[in-house]
Amino acid sequence: MKKKQQGFTLIEVMIVVVILGILASIIVPKIMGRPDEARATRAQQDIRAVTAALDLYRLDNFAYPTTEQGLEALVTKPAGLGEGSHWKEGGYLDKLPVDPWGKPYFYLKPGIHGEFDLYSYGADGVEGGTGAGADIVNWNQK
Repeated sequence: MKKKQQGFTLIEVMIVVVILGILASIIVPKIMGRPDEARATRAQQDIRAVTAALDLYRLDNFAYPTTEQGLEALVTKPAGLGEGSHWKEGGYLDKLPVDPWGKPYFYLKPGIHGEFDLYSYGADGVEGGTGAGADIVNWNQK
């Protein structure tokens, strides 16, 4: 007895390719059309993580880093820490994050909006703005 060879015909393969193309044309624009939202979300998460590291720094050293010490105090031990300070060996962060647009986060102590201000100017790199250019800040995060 001869075995019948099985496989897909060219028509069947073409139908599958067309269906995949239609699905891709519907789904891809919805996913790819939101990079600005994804970057803003990442910046908010970075600010939360740095804020947590700043809180740990304060617990160990009795105060937040000064503006002059900056966020670098979370990575390398700053000079002139007060009596009884217990800066954590290895630091509070492995490295300083940069915002999703490749710029450093800004840190101000004392802050205008709280004990300290931590923020990014968004996609446009300029204070203020809307949409992708909106500032991402620590003082209005929950």
